[in-house]
Amino acid sequence: MEIFIERLNQTPVSEQKIEIVERKGIGHPDSLIDAMCEASSRVLSQYYVEKKGLICHHNLDKGLIMAGVSHPVYGGGEIIEPPDIIISGQATVFESIDDIKKLIYMETDKYLDETLRFADKLNPQVIVKIRPGSADLVGLFERFKKGEMPLANDTSFGVGFAPMSELEKIVYNTECLLNSKKTKKRFPFLGEDIKIMGSRNDNELNLTIAVAFISQFVPNLEEYYEQKEKTKEFVEKNIKTEKKLSVGINVADKDDCVYLTVTGTSCECGDNGQVGRGNRANGLITPCRSMSLEAVAGKNPISHVGKIYNLKAQEIANKINEIFRVKEVQVQLLSEIGRPISDPFVGIKYISNENLRKSEVEEIVSEILSKEGFEDLIQKLLSGSIKVF
Repeated sequence: MEIFIERLNQTPVSEQKIEIVERKGIGHPDSLIDAMCEASSRVLSQYYVEKKGLICHHNLDKGLIMAGVSHPVYGGGEIIEPPDIIISGQATVFESIDDIKKLIYMETDKYLDETLRFADKLNPQVIVKIRPGSADLVGLFERFKKGEMPLANDTSFGVGFAPMSELEKIVYNTECLLNSKKTKKRFPFLGEDIKIMGSRNDNELNLTIAVAFISQFVPNLEEYYEQKEKTKEFVEKNIKTEKKLSVGINVADKDDCVYLTVTGTSCECGDNGQVGRGNRANGLITPCRSMSLEAVAGKNPISHVGKIYNLKAQEIANKINEIFRVKEVQVQLLSEIGRPISDPFVGIKYISNENLRKSEVEEIVSEILSKEGFEDLIQKLLSGSIKVF
């Protein structure tokens, strides 16, 4: 394994004048389809372990939500045509493909019920398309059966960075706050489809927040604007910063044209979702940082470097920051198809007043990319304790 370390002589993102950060919430169509494809991979992996004692080759990372048609009205409304959810990809089939499809149908319904309070009203049609995987990639995958290190299924890369800037933390935490059960109990009119765009111009922070309001909890137009103002005040109260803060909620509203939904998600009418168009593996969209365009959700957790390298790069970045307290660190992992996943090109760039001790960095990387390190990641993915969006 080659590890290259470079100290950068530049200003960290957190100290630059301009910064942009975005997060799509759990009810956003892009987040929903990411989550359902990941849940499908997780339940299929568990099925393989139960039936064969190991995770078999699969990738369920091609997903789409085709928006439905709805008619929200103050105090009520209806879904006229439900959205379609399409989950597709490759999978190892050794009994009936119907068994796999049934697992995915059930897991998709379960996730929607746990995430959207009005999933029963949304009632989407789930379509599952499964085909056998490429023979050569299945061959690479089967190495894992022998207890050997899996071989990379592709020449690809993953990236991670640490620490988060103040703006990144604010954007991430604000969405989590608005989508918490406690907040929903206090403000039931707030749907789960929340998107936050944060920007910083020197010491001025701006949050533009889009929230799908739920029509049954909004009796009239006047009440909608009052609820929106309460939400704005709530966000401002819960953001702790020394910088000047500006918050806008549903800024496209004009007169009686407002952001109203029946179920709390825009995929009920007009807004589609696609795997890979939402948050990166760290839960954010960060154009000021190194990013991979690779979709993480739904890929197998054994050999798909497009998934595991993004997660591992972030883990390495977090550990380096934890130990050295750098101003900024970027980690890049590059695979070569057919080589063991534990043997990538490793590029580490950092900003700090002190040099990193190379021997300690190498020790961190070796431990995280060890067989035990990958096994730990797999178990966390199977248990759902690691989020990928």
